[in-house]
Amino acid sequence: MRVKSLSRAQRTRAAVIAALGHPLIALLGRTCRWQVDGYEHYAALRAAGRVPIFAFWHGRILAATYFWRDHGIVVMISENFDGEWIARIIRRFGYGTARGSTSRGGPRALAQLRREVGRGRPAGFAVDGPRGPSRSVQPGAVWLAERTGSPILPFHIEAERYWSARSWDRTQVPRPFSRIAVAIGEPLDVRAGRDAGELEAARARLETSLRRLAEQAASRVAGR
Repeated sequence: MRVKSLSRAQRTRAAVIAALGHPLIALLGRTCRWQVDGYEHYAALRAAGRVPIFAFWHGRILAATYFWRDHGIVVMISENFDGEWIARIIRRFGYGTARGSTSRGGPRALAQLRREVGRGRPAGFAVDGPRGPSRSVQPGAVWLAERTGSPILPFHIEAERYWSARSWDRTQVPRPFSRIAVAIGEPLDVRAGRDAGELEAARARLETSLRRLAEQAASRVAGR
């Protein structure tokens, strides 16, 4: 899907970034040593024929892109320049995209995700995106879980050694040959017909789960 608000020059720049970024991320991912806890939660959902809605913090989008590559996940991506080059990169890793955010095109993107989940494709949310506040869960994943009956599967990724971007989410870029811990939590179900208070409680549970998974992954790479 082409974002009409972008100029030709912006689209060209996004294409160049994607052409350079994809092989660099792939190479970086291959050099790292991945340690995974909780993968059985994902495997059990798929064995039961359930379609997960992945939830993670925006600052771990790079490592998450590599780890969950080629799983057919459809991800909500902003309709701006940064969203354009991110979308072009993740498509090369086997993802689909639904373009929109809380500030622009959100309802349309959520409707697309609802259709994709109904067709059996997992969805993915950087749940504090697109602009934060950092590590504060926005309601999109909970809304989609309530509307589709699919469970939310939270996870966190933490690198032993990394660079941090100067952005609101402090995007983590693992250094080559680092150990990387992946902590996958228990699925969270949101039953249909919940009222606003119950949906807020589900959102808070997801936020608590992601914070605990972040602590778990940090302890893993620290050797504790």
